[in-house]
Amino acid sequence: MGKLLKGAAFCLGLLTVAEAGGSAYFYRRTMKRNNAKQERTIKMSGTDWDRYRPMIRERKEVMLAQPHEYVNIRSDDGLRLHATYFPNGETNKVVICFHGYTSEGMNDYIGLSDYYLKNGYRMLLPDARAHGSSGGEYIGFGCLDRYDALGWIRWVVDKCGEDVQIFLHGTSMGGATVLMTGGLELPEQVKGIISDCGFTSPKEVFTHVLHSMYHLPAFPMIQIADAVNRKKAGYGLDECNAAREAEKIRIPVLLIHGDADTFVPCSMCQKIYENCASAKQLIVEGAGHAESYYKDRKAYEKALDDFLGGIIK
Repeated sequence: MGKLLKGAAFCLGLLTVAEAGGSAYFYRRTMKRNNAKQERTIKMSGTDWDRYRPMIRERKEVMLAQPHEYVNIRSDDGLRLHATYFPNGETNKVVICFHGYTSEGMNDYIGLSDYYLKNGYRMLLPDARAHGSSGGEYIGFGCLDRYDALGWIRWVVDKCGEDVQIFLHGTSMGGATVLMTGGLELPEQVKGIISDCGFTSPKEVFTHVLHSMYHLPAFPMIQIADAVNRKKAGYGLDECNAAREAEKIRIPVLLIHGDADTFVPCSMCQKIYENCASAKQLIVEGAGHAESYYKDRKAYEKALDDFLGGIIK
């Protein structure tokens, strides 16, 4: 019996070490900027971006030919945050665009820049904390980025005046960010929110990825990562949940998602939609992660026309 107990204790010890090591590996490659790689994110998302690159290159040339400037602010916790600003004349319409995980401000909205600039919107494209030219070591996954978003909103009001009409547009992690921001007390200048393939919370999307892509149980890896993240980054992985925050939103919301998204499942969009009394929804058939605009530009732009047109004064 003694040998059996010792053997069981030894196996349990090995399992504990393995779980701790796996959790540490998962945490480092997911939450820290130097280890979170865009190439890995693109591969995991499953979207074939090569088919859209000619159009993206063409639109990027046109976009960068427009007058633009680089701006910086300080986050509440002292990080230098960077953004690219396109003034686009004297219009009082501004869209602040929040990019996805491991991307940058000038990456995710090249395609949509054609729509927004042609329709008279100024554009502000921030780099999220721990991304691009912004400071920070730990990724905020919307939970911290929502407070940074408030800083960018204040910057736009100061820059463009009290009568400015601001819209928040986010993709993937940015989609979660704008919904989480919507749960805060917003200045009256913020008129609407557009969330494209946003997730509910880091905990829920990590659990989905562990199950669907790595075929691993979430427990206890998520719980260990949560405890570590609270200590290092200052927030819990389900501390802020876009589905819960959606219940607090009092301005119009447009939710967009592809029904073929395997990275952030469409069911998360549905959960947010059910919790948000002010939401409209566009589900793009056959679109993968962050692919909806490219898969069906006509439907996407019509949804924006209808949504924005019903708000703009």
